[in-house]
Amino acid sequence: MITRTTNATMARSAQANLQANISRLAKLQEQATTSAAITRPSDNPTGTADAMKVRAEIRANAQYKANISEAGGWLMTVDQALANTTDILRRVKDLAVSAGGAALSAADRGAIATEIEGLKQDLLGQANTAYLGRTVFAGNSDAGHAFTADSYAYTGATDAGKHGPVERRIDVHTSVRVDVDGTSVFGEGNSSVFKLLDDLAADLRGNGTGSALSADLDARINTVLTVHTEVGVRHARTLTAEEQNMEQAVALETRRSGIEDLDTAKVIMDLKLQEVAYQSALAVTARVLQPTLMDFLR
Repeated sequence: MITRTTNATMARSAQANLQANISRLAKLQEQATTSAAITRPSDNPTGTADAMKVRAEIRANAQYKANISEAGGWLMTVDQALANTTDILRRVKDLAVSAGGAALSAADRGAIATEIEGLKQDLLGQANTAYLGRTVFAGNSDAGHAFTADSYAYTGATDAGKHGPVERRIDVHTSVRVDVDGTSVFGEGNSSVFKLLDDLAADLRGNGTGSALSADLDARINTVLTVHTEVGVRHARTLTAEEQNMEQAVALETRRSGIEDLDTAKVIMDLKLQEVAYQSALAVTARVLQPTLMDFLR
């Protein structure tokens, strides 16, 4: 069957071709303006799904970054508090050793006892150290302090307590503890390091030498050093996680850009070529579909 080609058929075909050309031109103009490969899901359904997954990973990575930053703040605060605690206890040890000198008078030992009592108050301050309003040696407790100043009772959360430790998730598989159980460092009540310093000061005021308490003081110093080492290991893990998080952020942004962003230079080149094609189509259509007398008689 021979298909009859009329001016009307040619006009409809030319109109369809021009419409397709102008649609491609409009799409390229939009891409050149936004530099986005996907402006609506229908542009690339598969790419849209991939972009949504990558953006979800980017948001999760950003949250891990915030968690790592907070974990680092907690651990640095704990690290400094433990370092100060070690310095205080070593100073007490030096005072206890000097108090054992035979040439010291009762007044001299009383002065040393007074300094030890002052150091005990400093030690209580370190035990109640807080970060962002939370006591770093009290777990998830909201008591506002880890130890009371009178009976040295522990008001925080022990490892087996109902409140539990404070943890921060630093990646999809890893959580790190950012606090320390205060009883593992300072003890509590009559078995606390604070009571030990009270006993030491009382012994010196009674003109004793404090030698009977020297071994207990050494044990306390070693305990603090052991806990300090554990905190250092956790802090190192946090710093490693921070580096990995930064690398992951760069990788995710590269993936997102590969899906969503365009090569601007290429788009502009395609836009220019499409403009030429559209102008050529207009010129050819105008030359082929010349108006006839019938067009004026309709």
